[in-house]
Amino acid sequence: MANDRRLLILSWLKDPRKHFPEQSDGDLVDDGVCGVFIADKLGVSQPTVSEHLRVLSQAGLLRGKRIKQWTFYKRDEKRIAEIKQMILRSV
Repeated sequence: MANDRRLLILSWLKDPRKHFPEQSDGDLVDDGVCGVFIADKLGVSQPTVSEHLRVLSQAGLLRGKRIKQWTFYKRDEKRIAEIKQMILRSV
């Protein structure tokens, strides 16, 4: 989380229709956003965005879904809410 780009990705995925173009495969809200679109918006290479998405996924903040040869990412709102509650309880 200690990375501005990861926070930006989470912010964009909160309202994917506002931040990303329609996709030929997968619904932006139901299926998530294709990693290629996230890389393009960040202005980084595919390996770089893959690392950011891997970290966010391992933290439980994103879920990936394979459609054809692509992986689509969306926020795990339930897990994000749980993490927020844990943080609030520890303060």
